Formats: sequence, structure tokens, C-alpha cells
Amino acid sequence: AQQPGTPLSNQEYRQFFRYLRVAHRASNACLLRELYGCQNPLIQRLDEYENHGVMPEGPICSELPGTPFFLDFCTFSFYRCTRKRYFIKV
Repeated sequence: AQQPGTPLSNQEYRQFFRYLRVAHRASNACLLRELYGCQNPLIQRLDEYENHGVMPEGPICSELPGTPFFLDFCTFSFYRCTRKRYFIKV
């Protein structure tokens, strides 16, 4: 079992994103994030689910070139949305 607040495993990500795999569905979730921010209850549930039920606190480390960290998980998720890189894990 994964620790609360840790990212999903690769297998868990496949399951999690199965519904969102179609880009327009992922885009719709991003539109909600853009319109209502991370305080939207649906967005909060998705973010918590993606992190084993607990939102990670503090900076989020990244292996993305040029973006070593994000201030919080919301900023990281917003980055994925704006870059249309919906399914990146780290």
C-alpha cells in the first residue's frame, strides 16, 4: 500500500486517467480548475485521489526540464493543464 500523499503508481495512474484519457475530458477538468481554482470540491477530490487521499504540502519536486519545483500541487496541476500535458506524473 502506498503512503497517503504520495503519487499514484504507474498502474494506478492508468486506472485513474482511464476516464480522462480522451483529451477533451482532461481538458474539461482543466477548465474547471481554471474557472474555480483548486478550491472546487471536484478538483479537490481528483487531486486527493491522485495523491492517495492526502494533498502533499509544500513544494512539489519535478523532473521536468527547466521547472525543478512548483510551490504546491495546485500549481503543478495548473502547469499540466496550461501545457496540455495532462498525464505527466512528476
